[in-house]
Amino acid sequence: MDTADTPQPAGMLVVDDHELVRLGLRTLVQSHAASMGGTVQVFEARTLYEALAVYREHQTTIALVLLDLHLPDAHGLSALATFLGRFPAARVVVLSGVTDPALVREALAQGACAYLAKSGDLQQVVHYIRSQRLLGRPEEPSVVAASSPAQPDGDPPGAAGRVVRTAAGEQLQLTARQSQVLDWILAGQSNREIADMAHLSEGTVKNHVSTLLLLFGVRSRAQLISQQR
Repeated sequence: MDTADTPQPAGMLVVDDHELVRLGLRTLVQSHAASMGGTVQVFEARTLYEALAVYREHQTTIALVLLDLHLPDAHGLSALATFLGRFPAARVVVLSGVTDPALVREALAQGACAYLAKSGDLQQVVHYIRSQRLLGRPEEPSVVAASSPAQPDGDPPGAAGRVVRTAAGEQLQLTARQSQVLDWILAGQSNREIADMAHLSEGTVKNHVSTLLLLFGVRSRAQLISQQR
């Protein structure tokens, strides 16, 4: 078969034991892909054992692996060594909260494609993924659709989304529900108050708030409010 006709892998595997990190990356990656008229399949694993099993089953689909170095069943560069020892052709990017230059050099020497800081803005991770041409055309539109995993409540009847700007100057197209929840956050409403006004469960509101924090690249309500003033 001609290699030009062979489907190229366009998925990615996020290996991290923190659900919020996996959610944030999945949301941002799929948002950027959608804004370019494409899709990207995001697989997830919380342990090295799960990651090896997922990659074994879907390796023809997975083009990039984002691997945290601190997992419940692996610590430090042992996770990278084990993964590449099992799958030497895998393209693995280390995703870590540790930015020690010596560790960075060793990870790259052991075969990592890149070393990205998890402690920074997750948008920076997405920018690297975009540079690998996994999200569609390299010339991305100026407005990024801030789509998120399907929400059980949907958008409120008659409400409209809007375009907002992050502190980094990037524009996000919020859904109607995201826009509504953002307005309530900026007004100082608590999750319980938002839940009562929107007729949602407090857990659903918490999910919306977490998604907004991740989309804006901030870590707290206070930072979000400050950014939007």
